[in-house]
Amino acid sequence: MPKIKTHRGAAKRFKITGTGKIKRSRAYKSHILTGKPAKRMRHLRTSTLVSKTEQTNIKRLLPNM
Repeated sequence: MPKIKTHRGAAKRFKITGTGKIKRSRAYKSHILTGKPAKRMRHLRTSTLVSKTEQTNIKRLLPNM
């Protein structure tokens, strides 16, 4: 039988915390940065958790993590 492979795109975007929750970085931080205030950019720097509704889908993409 073939091995279950990790979705490499998801592995680069998500990390599993010690309690099993999924951590993600925030969007809208990559380009067109001149129109965004410094306060907004500071908040975009912080990571956050994935919502409960999306957790099952992402855990399916990361079987070995």
